Amino acid sequence: MSNSTRNSVVSAVQNLSITEFFRRYGLAFVMVASYFGSGSVFIASSAGVRYGYGLLWAVVGAVLLGFMAQDMSARLGIFGEPLMVFARRKLGKPLATAVAILLSVGCVAWCLELTAAVGKGVSVLLGGAVGWQPLALVTGGLAIVVGILGYGWVERVMTGMMLGLLVAYVAVAGAAGPSLTDMAAGFVPTIPAAGAVTLAAGILGTTALWPNFFLESNLVQQKGWTDESAVSSMRTDLSIGYAVGGLTTIAIVVVAAAVLRPAGVTELATFLTPGEALATILGDWAMAAFIVGAVAAAFNSIVPIMWAPAYMIPHAYGMDVTADDRVFKLLYAGLVALGSLSPLVHIAFGLSVVDMIILFPAYNGVVGLPITAVLLLWAVNDSKTMDGHANGWKLNVVNSLLVLLSIYLAISSAEGVFSAIFSGSF
Repeated sequence: MSNSTRNSVVSAVQNLSITEFFRRYGLAFVMVASYFGSGSVFIASSAGVRYGYGLLWAVVGAVLLGFMAQDMSARLGIFGEPLMVFARRKLGKPLATAVAILLSVGCVAWCLELTAAVGKGVSVLLGGAVGWQPLALVTGGLAIVVGILGYGWVERVMTGMMLGLLVAYVAVAGAAGPSLTDMAAGFVPTIPAAGAVTLAAGILGTTALWPNFFLESNLVQQKGWTDESAVSSMRTDLSIGYAVGGLTTIAIVVVAAAVLRPAGVTELATFLTPGEALATILGDWAMAAFIVGAVAAAFNSIVPIMWAPAYMIPHAYGMDVTADDRVFKLLYAGLVALGSLSPLVHIAFGLSVVDMIILFPAYNGVVGLPITAVLLLWAVNDSKTMDGHANGWKLNVVNSLLVLLSIYLAISSAEGVFSAIFSGSF
């Protein structure tokens, strides 16, 4: 066999392998990409700076919580119907529409902080030659193009970028030379200080991203997951995706704990601060790797988060849509365009990029997460909707943790979040 023929065969096998992987799996990478944005990078870095390795156990808990939430959403889509379709049937069109619009406002707010974060990150990489404001607008335009390419393309893009993030952050973490003994101790649940409780809740809350609850209940159909035989593939997919997301988060905590904390860094001004600090310790390559990863993470989140309202609003009106429909694409593009106006929000409210990065996800935790968590738990307990596959008591005990956490976060932080948004400072 000639070398050219052999190379052709190897290439064909590799292509078949990749095609087979995406035929069976890949959806979880879209879900993980959506939660792994600038807020997650900031919170994970803050955990390492403030408490060293002490909150690594919270990352594991967050991964398990995210897995449970997505498992509920996927089972709802497999055995029943998309979450907003359930809400319309139970609540009626007017109330379901009001809920959809309220939640969509949260998605636009998320998009605002993400376009600002990407713009700021690219501006830093360019040495400040271009301000973050025009780059935020460009980011929105690119997100519109990527988001209307179709599900198959987006799934591949999200998977590639998530694996790239893992490699980038693990490389920096490895160069940091962390203490393996201290790391191991960090996986044992402890509360290193009183303030650590809030940060641990933040790690948990940011991983259970409520737009994903709507999204996965729709996208299981894209994977052909339509009956009980698909549950095993779905859970394998979630295991792979959330393992990558969890390892990436652990790597960020480790970098902050092993490099920034010993160097005397005690507070982070922005999600880019760890990269800037790493440059003075490990060299410019570490800064570039960290910031490129942070920018990619923020961009990754835009598409799946903004897909959610493009499904929710039509479903609340009683329309059946897919990602290929004109209505879906127009809604997606229009809402992302609104989410690109972060420079105007900066001017009107006086919010900095870091204010938006912290406050807008917090707004979603206060408003969107408790509403959606209650709807989701209600749906998977509805025997008629689930066609005999409703939650048993064991699943309800575990799944109720998500609802209780979301209500606790909303009650404990609502006043501070709204006060900070309207006062123009965090």
